[in-house]
Amino acid sequence: MVLSVATNTPESLSRPSLELSGEKLRLAVDALVHACEEIGGIERFAAAVQLKSDVFRERLAAGAAERLELTAFDELTPLMATVRTRIGKQIEQQGWNKIRSAIAELLADAHVPDTGDARIARFCKHFPVGKDTRFVRDFASELLHNVYPELYPLMSRWVWDAKVNTGVLREIWHAENVDHVVIDIPDNQSTFLCLREELSQFLSGYGIFRDMLWYVDLLCAQIYGDYINAQGGSYLRSDFSSAPNPLEQTRRILGLDRVGRSPDRGNVIDAVTHPLAIKHIH
Repeated sequence: MVLSVATNTPESLSRPSLELSGEKLRLAVDALVHACEEIGGIERFAAAVQLKSDVFRERLAAGAAERLELTAFDELTPLMATVRTRIGKQIEQQGWNKIRSAIAELLADAHVPDTGDARIARFCKHFPVGKDTRFVRDFASELLHNVYPELYPLMSRWVWDAKVNTGVLREIWHAENVDHVVIDIPDNQSTFLCLREELSQFLSGYGIFRDMLWYVDLLCAQIYGDYINAQGGSYLRSDFSSAPNPLEQTRRILGLDRVGRSPDRGNVIDAVTHPLAIKHIH
């Protein structure tokens, strides 16, 4: 079964055609729903993902990024899995004021449509080019998605990285031997929007219609978590490491694995302030 999205909007003409496997998606959804039974259902996990976005919006939306203090930012970094162990070095080298200015520029007028690619490219120019700063694309993507989730879908490398032909997109691509197939699809905003549309349509077949943004995030993380657990690798292990529990890997990818576990570190989402959120994901 191959899934594709057909839209009647003019801008859809420039969007890629995604050939996704309905069977692979079905297996991923079933695995996610089954894993969430232990925490009271997938609805609770989706609520925790929404809470994460609420925290980012509270601290960064509507110009607030210009006034963000480093202590407040330090509470957000644990919620970004591929960023949290790397951004400290950049802050030390460049200084917090420069990093904050780059964040504020990234988020300024973010409601303007079709500007995601240019924003991310401009944001990356504030950092040196090299292996140690590959995470910056993820950093920009996390900020845009968490602050303005309706406008910007998940666009991190683990969702799709065209340069190395890896990510969620490959794991659900319709092909007999996908490991030997080069998927000629760009990793731009248009592709990620199309992917979200297709996953939303698929999830609606399961009776999910509300809070679709968060369910799509969960599904993507579940798909990539299964890939990590099955194959691993140096890049994957350094960011996510292996986990015996498939749902635990999903938590890590979404940056929710440290929520409520170290209250002495001043976590922005802790067991005292958000007791229900902790119950949702642990």
